[in-house]
Amino acid sequence: MRYARIVAAAAVALATAAGAAAANGKPIVARFACTGGKSIAATFVNGSKSHVDLVLSDGRKLTLPQAMSGSGARYANADETFVFWNKGNTAFIEERGKTTFDGCTTKA
Repeated sequence: MRYARIVAAAAVALATAAGAAAANGKPIVARFACTGGKSIAATFVNGSKSHVDLVLSDGRKLTLPQAMSGSGARYANADETFVFWNKGNTAFIEERGKTTFDGCTTKA
């Protein structure tokens, strides 16, 4: 139970810090641990051309512009064959319609 409270407090702190950073135009850095030992390092850049810079555990580095989303944040390449989704402290990646990074949550 104590662990759940710590995780919840960390999530609230991250969201608060992210909101403050976004308001100031500062990049927001998050690290996600995913299933299968995979990971994502994401730097969110807000502004007139909001985007995310990703570094994946397989060595790939990508910059994706923000795309339309009904809920959460969505970033995609031009033909939408690579999509990074983020909502709260979770994320996943789809490549050519297949989820390749899943179960991703922010590292404490």
